[in-house]
Amino acid sequence: MRSTRHPVLLGLIHACAGLLAAVSLLHTLWTGLHERPLALAFGLLITVGELTLPPSLPRSNGGTPMHGTQVREAAPLGAAGALAYALLGEDAGQPTHHGALQAVAVVLAASLLGSVPHTARGQGRALDHLARRVLTVGFAAVCFQPLYGQGVFGTWGGTAYALVLLALLSLTALCDALLAAVLAHARTGWPFGPLLRDELRALLGIGSAVIATGAVMALAVAVAGLWALPVFSLPLLLTQLSFRRYAAVRTTYRQTIASLARATEVAGYTPAGHARRVAALGQAVGRELGLSGPELTVLEYAALMHDIGQLSLVDPVPAGATAGLPVTEQRRIALLGGAVVRQTGVDTAVAVVVERQADPCREQPVAARIVRAVNAYEEKARDAGPGGALKALEELRLATAGEYAPEVVEALARVLSRDCLTLPATG
Repeated sequence: MRSTRHPVLLGLIHACAGLLAAVSLLHTLWTGLHERPLALAFGLLITVGELTLPPSLPRSNGGTPMHGTQVREAAPLGAAGALAYALLGEDAGQPTHHGALQAVAVVLAASLLGSVPHTARGQGRALDHLARRVLTVGFAAVCFQPLYGQGVFGTWGGTAYALVLLALLSLTALCDALLAAVLAHARTGWPFGPLLRDELRALLGIGSAVIATGAVMALAVAVAGLWALPVFSLPLLLTQLSFRRYAAVRTTYRQTIASLARATEVAGYTPAGHARRVAALGQAVGRELGLSGPELTVLEYAALMHDIGQLSLVDPVPAGATAGLPVTEQRRIALLGGAVVRQTGVDTAVAVVVERQADPCREQPVAARIVRAVNAYEEKARDAGPGGALKALEELRLATAGEYAPEVVEALARVLSRDCLTLPATG
């Protein structure tokens, strides 16, 4: 699939972030760095947060980084430190004067410095991530620093001041979620609504921890000075290290599923790359239908393993094309596949999708409907030669009365139309 669906929108966001970054750096170079120990301490904190990122983040079957709850904020320590610096008004009781533009400049420099090792390994942070960080920090700083400099918060009590910081951080987090969804939509063309829903859902997890820690850091430094930074950074640092372990386990988990899925190819029951193509196209259809991040993960795993029941057959089905088999045989293979999946320890939701992919259409869960339709399309288009994609899609539409869900077939048609009726690459 093409990597960019809306290049103008993507370029506009990157241009805004680049302009803000350039103005901030030039202003800071021209006026000098105010409160250098403070800037260096927060810069070091953000750099450490970027350096402790996982070596590689989990990716979807199509090779695109996952969004939403899976990898909502891979660098929570850096994010909390950046927001705390943007909303910092005092240092041990003394007013600060760094302002909004210096806050953006320090965060940008620290983020770039922390990304150097990842870039050297070919795993540098995406430009989208850097644009989000610059724009969200700029938003928070512009909302807070001018008002604080004018003494608007000078007479506010401790509770009211803390609530203001939490409100600004919450608003910034909402803007960041919106920006992340817009960037993902612009780059991939996936429906905006489900992307935004996943981003907002993730705010209840690591997002809330980032908001709370950012507010506590800003308040603690205002009272106790820089000595408070390491104390209140430790919980998020431990969280980030735990995320590294989670990312490694998740990667291993998916590699195990992919290896199991290849068993049918190695044994000669299905063509090479069939499971991967069904999984990639199935996820695209799932996004088109508005499935959430966790639902897409279940769909991907089920699509990868949807043919594993064929290993029970004495004589392989020609080209592994189960869509043309009698319904009773399809159900038998599906039930055997579900039993195999349950024995592997994979999520039972995946096993349910695998074993119900041959059930009557109206009784199937959405993921099973998608796997069934996409598998049939891939088999039909693969064997139909030139024009096979259009012919296969027409056959699916003619069978929507009973075999395939009409909404799934139409979503599949929209996905294929955007990709000029082509299949994902083989192999």
